[in-house]
Amino acid sequence: MNENLTSRYIQVQGVGQTFKTANGSFVALEDIHLTVAKGEFVALIGHSGCGKSTLLNLIAGLTRPTRGSLICANREIAGPGPQRAVVFQNHSLLPWLTCFENVHLAVERVFGAAETRAQLKARTEAALDLVGLGHAAARRPGEISGGMKQRVGIARALSMQPQVLLMDEPFGALDALTRARLQDELLQIVAATRSTVVMVTHDVDEAVLLADRIVMMTNGPAATIGEILSVGLPRPRSRVALAEDARYLHCRKAVIDFLYTRQAPAPKLAA
Repeated sequence: MNENLTSRYIQVQGVGQTFKTANGSFVALEDIHLTVAKGEFVALIGHSGCGKSTLLNLIAGLTRPTRGSLICANREIAGPGPQRAVVFQNHSLLPWLTCFENVHLAVERVFGAAETRAQLKARTEAALDLVGLGHAAARRPGEISGGMKQRVGIARALSMQPQVLLMDEPFGALDALTRARLQDELLQIVAATRSTVVMVTHDVDEAVLLADRIVMMTNGPAATIGEILSVGLPRPRSRVALAEDARYLHCRKAVIDFLYTRQAPAPKLAA
């Protein structure tokens, strides 16, 4: 793969997004320019309503931009596809299927026409093993914890061998300890798969712990990219070791300053 394609694997070029509303129209995003390198982990952060999920959906191909263009691996993003797998905050598992069957559905969709049943089974088992859930393959979603459900969702996404993993606050609904454990597991998975990741988060510590760069969004409407911070922390990363690391604290302070000083939400008026 040539160097230019590697360094500009995802390209968001002058993208704007306007939605029709009952009162006219709403400009969600305006003039977004962003490149993501192959193998890079990018976090999108900002206040509610700043268009983080809208931008992620555009990269996923779930929606089309009103203005501008999006490119992945030198091809226009014209719709959803298995090259870009999405993990949502809601795991979206089918409750009547086992963990194995939920992942196998995705595997069969992508590889079913070219591979044998044994190969599809092996792919499914490998994906569950990657997230540490081989032992729970026969359980249904109602029989496992919230954190385990999210791991099944991640396994399902990874089972398709996507070029890009897109994550929309995948740990947002979990308790603090489960969230921390899954963040640590995600670090290991990304290191093993060398995935390109774009992740939406509200959590400053999560962004600094996981990402290579943090894309900070301005407040909506007509949100845009306000600043991009290179984290620069070496990998592998340990949350315990980073707790008092000066570089980690500097990055954390820079994001907090952007969000709560330069982009402080307007105070709510009393009723």
